Formats: sequence, C-alpha cells, structure tokens
Amino acid sequence: MKKGIALIFVLGLLILNNMYESSFANSRVRKIFSEYKKVSNTAFVKGEVLKFRVHWGWIEAGEAVLEVKKESKKIGSRDVYHVVGTGKTVRAFSVFYKVKDRYETYIDEEALVPLKFVRRVNEGGYIINQDQEFDHVNNKINSDGKIMDVPEGIQDMLSAFYYARNLDYSNIQVGDEVMVNTFVDDEIFPLRIRYVGLENIKTRLGKFRCMTFHPVVQEGRVFDVENDLTVWISNDDNHIPIRVEAKLFVGSAQMDLKSYAGLANPLAELK
Repeated sequence: MKKGIALIFVLGLLILNNMYESSFANSRVRKIFSEYKKVSNTAFVKGEVLKFRVHWGWIEAGEAVLEVKKESKKIGSRDVYHVVGTGKTVRAFSVFYKVKDRYETYIDEEALVPLKFVRRVNEGGYIINQDQEFDHVNNKINSDGKIMDVPEGIQDMLSAFYYARNLDYSNIQVGDEVMVNTFVDDEIFPLRIRYVGLENIKTRLGKFRCMTFHPVVQEGRVFDVENDLTVWISNDDNHIPIRVEAKLFVGSAQMDLKSYAGLANPLAELK
C-alpha cells in the first residue's frame, strides 16, 4: 500500500476491522461463521455516517468518510448493508500528493459477512480497480475472474470493521491478542492486534473513553516497531474509531473522528 493519506485511511480500516475470529482469552481462534448463520447487530444501523480528518500535526491533509447507506439492497436473495468508504486529500495538499479512493462493501444483514467488495483507488496516479464476490458456503472468492479458496468467514478490508463492532469486549484483558484473516490484494492477510487498555482521548470533537489497540506489525517496513501504530475505539456499544495514529519515517499522522450521525447507541463522550 502506498504512503500518504490513503495509507492512514486504509490502515485505519484494516486495523479497526481486524478484531474478529478469535476469543480474547489466550488468543485462541474461534469459528464465527457457518452458512449464513444469524449474527446480532446492535452496533450500527443504516444511515450511520462517520467523518474523519487526516492530519500531520496542525496541517490538514485529507478527509475519510464511512457511510452505511440508508437504502434497501439485495445481492441475489440476500438483504445487504451497502457501506461506502471514501478517502481524499484536501485541495491544498493535493498539490503534493493527490488521493481519491472509494471502497464499497455489501454485507449480508443476517450473517454480517461480505457478499461483494469494490475498490477504486487513485493515489498519486497509482490506480487499483478490484471487484470481488464472496461465496461463504463454499469458502471461495471470485476476484476479478480469479477463483480462490479462502478460510471460513473471511472478511474484506471494510466489512470486517463492521462485524468487529458487534463483538463482546467485556472480558478483554490487557495483553490479549486477536488473530485475523482478511482478504487484501488477492491474498489472505493475517494480522495480530494487541489490547493495551482503556484511555481517555481528547479531540476537537470532545473527550472520549476508549479501548486502545496496537497491531503487531512487521518491523522495518513502513513502521519501525509495533507500537508505531495505535487505534482508539469508543468504549461503548458503537465501537467506532475515535483516533488512529501512525508514526512514520517522516513523522506522525493522525485520523480523528470529526463528526458523526445516525449512531445506533449513545457515544462514550466524557463531560
């Protein structure tokens, strides 16, 4: 993945969505899917919109938006949530590095797994167009005509975030790790996420009680050590990202929640 705004946006999505397919106790993997079983969704509803500002210090660099479209859609006979994620640089920053990204996922309303994923990326002239269809009964993905075998219950890089928001975090302990399989760039991409603890985060939007996570990253690539990337998730039933912070070779960048609408539950804002 490329550096710049899209890196923070995509990494934010990847890390925020990588908290499924594991029990927190002893990091043991559990099954999460079996032929369109029903999964309760109490974390989000149609019409939810989350907007984020991406910045280096006080320098405004871009905006990212996650939206659950307020519409009724079907893939075959299945009712789906249509989720769209977009990322773009602001006009002034586009002079140095222009980003215009769009991600779409169609999530089965009962099973909370993706049935279709669309990716349209333009990052400084680097273009990616991907279309993927998911067959969860036979554990296969059709990625631009290429049929691939995948693990049971696999998520795309956007849908897994919405599934993860419905997990029970009440028994998570500091140091617990979560193992994930996400389908990224025609590969099964395993990630491990470590829970750090609870923390109060102050942003322009207000002060929030959050759960803090570090991904266990590969050292020597974009990040120096695993603690160079941190994500803060609201400690409430919404489980939405409040901040993602990345320490890069050229400094640090943040993605902060700047506005929200249509939440399913009250937000853990501190007065």
